[in-house]
Amino acid sequence: MGLPSFRHKGREGRYFPSVTKLQHLHVPPRLDRKMAARPRRAVPHQHRHALKIDIENNRLHNAYASLPVAQVSGSTSAVRDHFPLRMATDLLVDRPQLYRAAVGGIACGGLVPIRQTAIAVLMRAINIEPRQTGSPSRHTASAWLKMRIHLDAFRIAPLAYLVAVWWRICGKRVRARARFAPLLSASPRAYGLWLEREVAVARTPHVAGTIVALIDTAAGQEGVDRTLQSLSCENIVGLVIGGPDGLTLAEAARHIPWQDDPWVLAIAPGDRLAPGTRDAYLNALAHDSARHATIAYADDDLMDLSGRRSAPHFKPDWNAELFRHHDYLTGACILHVSESQLSHTSGSGWAAQLVAQTVAAAKAEPVHVRHVLHHRRTRPRPRLPDALAISGALPPVSVIVPTRNGLNLLRKCLEGVARTDYPDIEVIVVDNGSDDPDTLAYLDALDPCRHRVLRAPGPFNFSTLNNRAAQLARGALLCLLNNDIEVLAPDWLGIMATQALREDVGAVGAQLLYPDGRIQHAGVILGICGGATHAHRLLRPDAQGYFNRHALPQFTSAVTAACLVVQRQRFMAVGGLDEANFAVAFNDVDLCMRLNARGWQSFYEPRAVLIHHESVSRGFDRDPVGAERLAGELEAMKTRWGTDAIVDPFHHPDLNRFSDRFVVQL
Repeated sequence: MGLPSFRHKGREGRYFPSVTKLQHLHVPPRLDRKMAARPRRAVPHQHRHALKIDIENNRLHNAYASLPVAQVSGSTSAVRDHFPLRMATDLLVDRPQLYRAAVGGIACGGLVPIRQTAIAVLMRAINIEPRQTGSPSRHTASAWLKMRIHLDAFRIAPLAYLVAVWWRICGKRVRARARFAPLLSASPRAYGLWLEREVAVARTPHVAGTIVALIDTAAGQEGVDRTLQSLSCENIVGLVIGGPDGLTLAEAARHIPWQDDPWVLAIAPGDRLAPGTRDAYLNALAHDSARHATIAYADDDLMDLSGRRSAPHFKPDWNAELFRHHDYLTGACILHVSESQLSHTSGSGWAAQLVAQTVAAAKAEPVHVRHVLHHRRTRPRPRLPDALAISGALPPVSVIVPTRNGLNLLRKCLEGVARTDYPDIEVIVVDNGSDDPDTLAYLDALDPCRHRVLRAPGPFNFSTLNNRAAQLARGALLCLLNNDIEVLAPDWLGIMATQALREDVGAVGAQLLYPDGRIQHAGVILGICGGATHAHRLLRPDAQGYFNRHALPQFTSAVTAACLVVQRQRFMAVGGLDEANFAVAFNDVDLCMRLNARGWQSFYEPRAVLIHHESVSRGFDRDPVGAERLAGELEAMKTRWGTDAIVDPFHHPDLNRFSDRFVVQL
C-alpha cells in the first residue's frame, strides 16, 4: 500500500523524514477502502522509508483500555510531533463524517470501529500516551486515567475543548497547552493523575532534630488514634491536648524535652502526615538560609476516612499580606516556641494563636517546604477583606494617561477620574500624535487648572510616554492609567494610594475587569508560557477560584501598568520604565521586578475595582512588525529575569506553567 496523502491547508504531499517507522496500525476495512481510494502524489524516494502502515491485521480490541493505536518502535516523540498532526487533521478536519464520529465517540463512549480509530488518532494528537516506564499494566492504567480526564473536560466544556484540540493539531503547542490546562484540571480525576507522578519525600537516616506534636481535640476526639499512628511512623511524639484524658498546654510543656531545642507541630485529630515529613522539615531547616527561621510550613491536601486524597493546596512562598486574610500555616507547620510561650497560651484557638505570635515575633521569613506533607480533614478558610481604612493624609497624585485618538474611551476615562474622591489630583494626558479632529478639539477644551496635555508625537512607546510625563509630574504619587480604563467607584485611587504609602510596598495594582464582568487582572505571575501573565484571568469575581486568591490583598511579583500607583521617588530611583527593551510589553513587569529588588514589593489590591477595555485603543500585536517586537520583548524578559526557568515565589512548581488559573500540573 502506498502512503496516504495527508491534506492540511493546501500542504498536500509534504512528509517528514524524521517520522519513525510505524507498524500494526489497526485500520477498519471501511476506512481502509476510503483511504485507498483517495488520490495520492508520488513520494520522494528518500522519504518512502519514513512511514509504513500494515493493514493486514485490522482486528479491533473490545475495550478502550486496549487503545487500538500504532505500536511505535523508536522515538515516540517523533511520531507524536509529526504523524498525528497530519493524520488527525486528515481524519477530523478534511472528513466531517469522521470528525462527527470522533466527537460522538468521546461523548458516548461507543465502540464503533470508525469511532475507535478517530479517537485513537485524536488521542495521539492531544498527547494521551502512557509513559514508557514501569509495568505494562501501569501504562494502560495511566493512559486510561488520562483519557477519562479528557472525557470529563470535553463533557464540561465541549467547544473550548475542541478549540484546544484544534490548536494542538495545528502545532500551536503553547497555545494548546494554555487552553487545555484549565479544562483538564476541572476533572475530579485530575489530582489522581498528579498523585501517580508524585515524588515521594526522601528519608534521611539520622537527621538531627526533635519534633513534638500537640493534637488539638477542641473540635472532638474522632481520629486521634489515626493521627497518633501517623506520628509514630515518623518517630514524632504526640501529646493529646484537651478532652477528658488530655493535657493542658501548661502540662504538655512539662513533657517536652526543651533541652533538645524542639519544634512544635500543632495538628488536628484525624490529620495524617506523609511518609518522610519529619525528615523533610528538618532538612529544610538545616540549610544556612533557614538558620534564623522559627516557622516552617508545607503544602497540604484533604483526605477522607478511606484514604482518598483531594483538593491540594500548593501554597506560595511566604506572603505576609496574604496570611492576614488566609491562615495557610496553622495545622500544616512546625514552630520554634519557648516553654513560657506555650504555657501561657490558652483558649480554643490556641494553635492559631501560637502561629500568629510566632509570625509576629519572627526575625526571618517562614520556610516553605514545597511538598504535600499534611493530609487533613479540614483546614482554615480564607476571610474576605473588610473595607480598607483610607489614609487621612493622602499626598498629591499625578495621573498619567497616554492616548492617541480614541475619543470615546478617553472621555469616559477622564470623566471617571473627575468623579474620583481624592483631595489633590493632577491629570497629565500624553497625546501620542492624535490626528482625529474631535479628539484634538476635546484635548484643547480640557480645564487647564486640572489637566495638562503633553504633546508626544512619534512611534508608540508606552515607556517613553510615561517617563516623559513622570519627569514633569508634581505629585508625590504617580498613577499610570490606560485611556481604556473605566472608573466604577470613587474610592479606587484612595485605596491604592493608601497601600502605596507603606514602607514595604512598591507598585500597587487594582482588580481589573473585562466589560462582561470577568477578571482581566488580579496580579501578575512570572514564568507562565515562558514570560508573565495576569493571574486568574476570565474568572468571575464572586467565584471561589483558587482558595479565593483573586479576592484577597497580597504581595505579587508584579502588577499591570494599565492601572498602577507608585511613589514618584521610588519610580525615579529605579530609572522608570525601560524604554529601550520594553517599549510596549512587559515594561510594567520589569519595573515591578526592579522595585522588588529594592525591597519595595508589588501589591495586588482587589478592593480597588475598575473596568479595562483591554487593547481596544491600541489593538493587539498580530501584524508581523508587532509580533516581531513582542517576541523581542519576551526574549528580553527571559534574558533579564529568567522567566522561562524560574518559579514565581507566589506561584508553585506543581501548578501549571501554561495556565493563569492556578491549576495542578499534569
